[in-house]
Amino acid sequence: MISANNVTLRLGKKALFEDVNIKFTEGNCYGLIGANGAGKSTFLKILSGQLETTNGDIVITPGQRLSVLEQDHFKYDEYTVMDTVIMGNSRLYEIMKEKDAIYAKEDFTDEDGIRASELEAEFAEMDGWNAESDAATLLNGLGIDTDLHYSMMRDLNGSEKVKVLLARALFGNPDILLLDEPTNHLDLDAIAWLEEFLINFENTVIVVSHDRYFLNKVCTHIADIDYGKITLYAGNYDFWYESSQLLIKQMKEANRKKEEKIKELQEFISRFSANASKSKQATSRKRALEKIQLDDIKPSSRKYPYIDFRPDREIGNEVLTVDGISKTVNGVKVLNNISFIVGHNDKIAFVGSNELAKTTLFQILAGELEPDEGTYKWGITTSQAYFPKDPAAEFDNDDTIADWLTGYSPVKDATYVRGFLGRMLFAGEDGVKKVKVLSGGEKVRCLLSKMMISGANCLILDEPTNHLDMESITALNNGLIKFPGVALFACHDHQFVQTTANRIMEILPDGSLIDKITTYDEYLESDEMARKRTVYTADREGDED
Repeated sequence: MISANNVTLRLGKKALFEDVNIKFTEGNCYGLIGANGAGKSTFLKILSGQLETTNGDIVITPGQRLSVLEQDHFKYDEYTVMDTVIMGNSRLYEIMKEKDAIYAKEDFTDEDGIRASELEAEFAEMDGWNAESDAATLLNGLGIDTDLHYSMMRDLNGSEKVKVLLARALFGNPDILLLDEPTNHLDLDAIAWLEEFLINFENTVIVVSHDRYFLNKVCTHIADIDYGKITLYAGNYDFWYESSQLLIKQMKEANRKKEEKIKELQEFISRFSANASKSKQATSRKRALEKIQLDDIKPSSRKYPYIDFRPDREIGNEVLTVDGISKTVNGVKVLNNISFIVGHNDKIAFVGSNELAKTTLFQILAGELEPDEGTYKWGITTSQAYFPKDPAAEFDNDDTIADWLTGYSPVKDATYVRGFLGRMLFAGEDGVKKVKVLSGGEKVRCLLSKMMISGANCLILDEPTNHLDMESITALNNGLIKFPGVALFACHDHQFVQTTANRIMEILPDGSLIDKITTYDEYLESDEMARKRTVYTADREGDED
C-alpha cells in the first residue's frame, strides 16, 4: 500500500497540489487522469520519492518494493538488454554481480565461501535462478525478439528501448508499480499483452495514460486531478466519466431548485415584509433564505480543442490506386509488392508491429519518398494533407505560430488564421510564440490546424495521438469520425482505431499486406488473424526452445 497524507506541492506562488489525501491499496489498478499541466507525472514523481513535497508525506508499507517506468531512454546504454531488465529488482541484480565477482577470484578464501553461501541463499529465496527466463518472458511478450536479449541497449531503436524499460519496471513482481504513459510507442499487440499482464497483476498499480480503451480495460479505480485536488472514483474510465457528469448534473439540478426556492422566498419577503399581519412569516422566510447555500460548481480545468476537417471539394469515385509498391530500407524489404484501391468512403487504419513499413508507405503516398518498384496514383478530385510521425523539420525555424500557419493558409488574413489557432487552444498572445519552443502536444495541435486550414479531402496521419492529452485525442477522434473525406492513418489508441476505421490493413513483417473491410475489433477476432497470431506465437516459442 502507498498513501499520500496532506500532500502539498508549491511551484513558486502556485500550489500544484493542496492537502491531498489518498490511499492506493493492494490488488487495485488506479488510472491517474487530468488535463495537460494538472500534475499527473509530477504526482507520480512525488509518490516515487523523486520529488519532495512542500508539506505532507508519502507512506509505503514497510518492506514493499516500488518500481517505476523510467523515462530516460539513454540511461542504460552501457548495459545489455537482459541486465537492464533484471536491474528492475536492484537487490537481485546486486546479488548476481557480487556472486560473479566472488566466483571470479583466483584466491577464493573461507570468508568468500561463507559470503557466497549467504548470497546463494538470498538469491534462491528471491527466485534468482529463474530471473533470466522471467525477463525473457517479459521481453518476448512485449515484442523484443530473443536475438536482442543480450544486445547492448545503445544498439536498440527508440521503440525497442521503450519496451525494455517497460519490461524492467514489470520485472520481479514489484509490490507497487508506477507507470507513466506505458503505451506510448507500443504497437497494438504489445499494448494488448500489457493489458493482460496488468489485469492479472495482484499488487498495486498506478498508471498515467491517455489511452481510454487501455484505462477501461485495466483500471479498477480512477484518480481524477482537477484544480489541485485528487478525487477517487471506483470503476474504469467510462464509469468515471459517467459518474462525474452525473455528479455535475445533480449539482446543477440541486442549484436550480435552490434558485427557485430563493426566488419564491424573496418574492414573499418583498410583498409582505411591511405587512404587520405577515411580518412574522416574512422574518421566518428571511432566516430560511439565509440558510440556502448554492453548490460551488467549478468549471473543469480540462479544455477541448475544436477539430473539424472541412474539405474544399467533394471527393470523386477515383481516390487512390496503389500497384505493386516495394521498398527496401537499410537492407530490409519493408514493403513487398503492396497493392490496394481506396474508395471514396474509406477510413483505413494501418495496424500491426511493422512501424517502419507504415511510415515508409505514408511517406511514399505523401510524395516525400520514391518506391523502389510499383506505382501509385491519386484521383484528380483529391487533395492530400499529411501528418508525419516525426515533424521536427516543420518547426526548425524562427516563425511565430501565427506566421507559420499563415504560410500554409489559402487566405492570408490574420483574423482567419487566428480563428483556426483559437480552435486549437492557441488564444491571444499564444499566436506569437515561436514554433521552435513549442511542446510536443502544441506541435501536434499546430499540425492539425495546418491540416484543417488546407481544406484537403484525403488525410494521411502517422500516429497523430502521440503527445496529445485525453481531451485533444477525444476531439481528434470525433473530428475524424464526422470527416466526409478519406483518411489513411496509423494509431496505437485502440478506441480511436475502433471508432474511426471501416477498413483495416496490416503490413506483415515480410512486407506483405492483409486488407479487410471490417472494424478493428472484428479484425482481431477474425479466423485469419487468429491463425496468423498462432503461427507467430509458435515461431517465437520455437526460438525460445
